[in-house]
Amino acid sequence: MTLQSVPIIDLSPYFRGTSDGKAAVAQAVNQACRDIGFLVITEHQIPAELIERVAGLTRQFFDLPLAEKRKVDRPSPEMVRGYSAVAEESLSYSLEEQAPGDLKESFSIGPIVVPAADYYHCAAAGPHFAPNVWPPEALLPGFQAAYADYFAAMSDLAQSLMRLFALALGLEERFFDDKIDRHISMFRTLSYPDIKAPVEAGQLRASAHTDYGSLTIVRPDSALGGLQVRNRQGQWVDVPYVENGFVVNIGDLMMQWTNDQWISTLHRVVNPPAASDQDNRRQSLVFFHQPNYDTLIECLPGCLPAGAAPRHAAVTSGDHLLSKFVKQTTFGGTKGA
Repeated sequence: MTLQSVPIIDLSPYFRGTSDGKAAVAQAVNQACRDIGFLVITEHQIPAELIERVAGLTRQFFDLPLAEKRKVDRPSPEMVRGYSAVAEESLSYSLEEQAPGDLKESFSIGPIVVPAADYYHCAAAGPHFAPNVWPPEALLPGFQAAYADYFAAMSDLAQSLMRLFALALGLEERFFDDKIDRHISMFRTLSYPDIKAPVEAGQLRASAHTDYGSLTIVRPDSALGGLQVRNRQGQWVDVPYVENGFVVNIGDLMMQWTNDQWISTLHRVVNPPAASDQDNRRQSLVFFHQPNYDTLIECLPGCLPAGAAPRHAAVTSGDHLLSKFVKQTTFGGTKGA
């Protein structure tokens, strides 16, 4: 039976390392990725202390006056680093769908430890290893160190998930390792302000979109909710909140890699009830995992039926990501970039 809601999957059998445990988790992951493209994971090995430290410093950053946050603004549309204010992005434009600016603000970083080798700085690397923009240490002590620790922890978890993906697709467990060992992932923190005043027609905290890369790992901060996915019946369903859990979804590149056997699902963050008296502010910690910029995304072994042609043209990870970012941040103003 096809899943119509988001399943909760315990990763502990995978991390225990037995072949049976790995196979059982891989089977559950395979069904989730085929049916709805989303899952909630528990027992993921990420320390609660790290999550709480990053979440607390993130609140401190978003509590700063706008003028202070503006000092670490995004340098340019294609360089997703630093701060972006409320309504300065519209995720729907990544799908070339018009919508008002999203009711969120964000702070983004990319890879932190960047070697001096030409691979990371040549023209082909583009902005994927661009320097990060940080608030002053004196203003937010420990902020940069906490974000660096979280980026490293999410990179490790993403590697484990990609190994699970390989098993789920009938591949050797480390099949993806050399395709993500110089990944161009992004860690983005999001703050959704409390909404009491009327908003524009169709304006949401995050307009409907799919994610761009291999997978996304999300840590919501509370049970207030708002994250919804559209299932195969076309219904918008809530993603369950699980204490100490992460929400995981696959992105467009993983869908292309699997020749659409797995689905990159449309999702959104809806506004809280307009009549609510409570403070509906919430935030999320979001890690967007993206393979190496020169990884060629083409139909995986075993995902092409005999005699069939691949559904998608081959594309590099970096080129695909760059085109999506520019559409998202310029509201489609450079369509076709």
